[in-house]
Amino acid sequence: MDFEIQVVNFAKLVMLAIVPYILASQGTMLGGRTGLFSVSQEGIMLLGASLGFLGTYLYGSIWAGIFLAMFTGGLFGLALAYFTTTLKMNQFVIGLALFFIGLGLSTMFPKFIIGVTLQPPLIETIKGVPIPLLSQIPFLGPIFFNQNWLVYFAILLSIFLYYFLYKTSWGLELRAVGENPKAADSLGINVNKMRYVTAIIGGMLMGLAGAYLPMAYTGTFTEGMVRGRGWIAIALTFFGGWSPLTILYGAFFFATVEVLGLKAQIGGFGIPYQFLLTLPYLATILVMVFAFKSVRAPAFLGQNYDREKRTLA
Repeated sequence: MDFEIQVVNFAKLVMLAIVPYILASQGTMLGGRTGLFSVSQEGIMLLGASLGFLGTYLYGSIWAGIFLAMFTGGLFGLALAYFTTTLKMNQFVIGLALFFIGLGLSTMFPKFIIGVTLQPPLIETIKGVPIPLLSQIPFLGPIFFNQNWLVYFAILLSIFLYYFLYKTSWGLELRAVGENPKAADSLGINVNKMRYVTAIIGGMLMGLAGAYLPMAYTGTFTEGMVRGRGWIAIALTFFGGWSPLTILYGAFFFATVEVLGLKAQIGGFGIPYQFLLTLPYLATILVMVFAFKSVRAPAFLGQNYDREKRTLA
């Protein structure tokens, strides 16, 4: 019985941990499907965590924090689209610049608004929302149907994105932009508009992924609390083959590794905690080594399309 309880508690922690991986990776996938490749996830998530915490703390509403995080993430997505799609600048360079801007702003805002304190203020974390009847199912109920609403949202979002991309004409057009923008343009698809929309929505999801951490984990913001999840989200997107459902499955794997490291650290097995912190990154390397050859990214990922010349810039 004790073993079953431990398994349920472990699985519930994994369910909590999948959310930032799913949201950041699906945001990366959306932009990539139109050819936009972002490397600013870590910075956007840090800024989203900072503003999500500050918005909730200042206005006493989680929705205010979520709005600030998603709005700012959308602005970063807009900036990525403008500099790369309109001004035709290098996507990798712009992405790195946005990462460093997000990193700097994430530490500046709390110090400017709250100041330096020995005891950082706390916000109320998101509570679980048990689904009637389903949450009463033995073993599975507490794991899958007694989570906070963002867990449900992340899973349903993945299912919706799969249906949208592969079962609708809009999804077909979006994928066409990332595979061959010249052909898509010749069919009347607005390539630039597609890239702007996916970059903004992707940035919003990354901001929400960051805001989730103080809202569901710690109740406060600390510098560097994203702890590389943004970088792992890039690897997860490649590992998932730029497919929403495969990304969802991969998120369970990386979340399990994260929780295993946490449990090992708390359990006092005598393993240096510095080594345990590297587990997600070691898992990322191993996954990419075995999965890289079979992964197919969008054909024009990371390239800019010049409509005037009808060529790639």
